Amino acid sequence: MERIDKILSHHGFGSRKDVKKLLRDERITVNGKFVYDSGLQIDISADEVCVDGEKIRLQHDVYIMMNKCADVVCANKDGEHRTVFDLLDDSLRHKFLGGDLHCMGRLDIDTEGLLILTTDGKLTHRLLSPKTHAPKTYAVGLRDSLTEEEKQKYTEKFTKGFYIAPEGNEAGFEAQPAEIQFAVRSEQLSIINSTGEVSPSLQSPSAFSATPSAGTPRNAPNIDCLLTIYEGKFHQVKRMFAQLGNEVVYLKRVKMGELELDPALPLGGYRELTDEEIEKLSEK
Repeated sequence: MERIDKILSHHGFGSRKDVKKLLRDERITVNGKFVYDSGLQIDISADEVCVDGEKIRLQHDVYIMMNKCADVVCANKDGEHRTVFDLLDDSLRHKFLGGDLHCMGRLDIDTEGLLILTTDGKLTHRLLSPKTHAPKTYAVGLRDSLTEEEKQKYTEKFTKGFYIAPEGNEAGFEAQPAEIQFAVRSEQLSIINSTGEVSPSLQSPSAFSATPSAGTPRNAPNIDCLLTIYEGKFHQVKRMFAQLGNEVVYLKRVKMGELELDPALPLGGYRELTDEEIEKLSEK
């Protein structure tokens, strides 16, 4: 149970003072009746709350899938670059009952793909915990093409795991065994090659869905392999290939746990996860 002023304030209807005015002006009903008490306790799973006759979807936590584009950073604020939160519609720029939206794991500024924004701190902690070993799959484009012999060498290295050298202030580490796939199927490419330019202003058809305005589709990247890792060290994928003498020139996350990036989601676009997708994410 939650107070109605807290609920509506956390669903984007202004401060609690603003909500009190809405109540006084008879603009809010609960289960079909006008209410006036800002301290009224509401069961968000059972009660129907309407503002100006429009039913409000009440929820504690929010789960959003974004197809992150390059040149935006996974941060709330950044003095130099746009952030993933700058891509969100204004209706999502407020505190929710479950707390503030945060990134469930980060992607580098030049990395594209599957990014989850949520208020569910418990799920984020569980999935990102080193003890969980939640798999994350990336589409990788390499600087140097590989012979069949070199592909075999890479496969053996990734399958066994190997030492990764330090980078800057980041210590070296023994990378856990990973899975590398060089034969990328057409249905996998459909996820990787989501198209669309990011517009400075996204046109949002609803509070939980946004698609960039029409633009010129980007060129399909040259994908050399899919790599699945079970940890999340700093610049891990790039450092693993660098250790083998190659360089990652394109990187896109396409899967987290059992949740795949929606191939219909353009770069910079986002939408709310379905209940089934939330379950997949929770499966690890």
